[in-house]
Amino acid sequence: MKASKLREMAKEDLLQEESDLRAQIFKLRFQAATGQAESAARIRGARRDVARIETVLRELEIAQQAKK
Repeated sequence: MKASKLREMAKEDLLQEESDLRAQIFKLRFQAATGQAESAARIRGARRDVARIETVLRELEIAQQAKK
């Protein structure tokens, strides 16, 4: 997911997407541990998406603080 698309999303949507991705990472890690993993690239991609979401959330937090 591109950061520009994430910046267009509402904060609630970002938090929901982050929660969904964290659940997906958990499932993928469990599959990898049991030898049923489809590909390690999906885990890495999901982790990077979580990092992007966290970055955008932090940008929103900083922008709100600057307005005060």
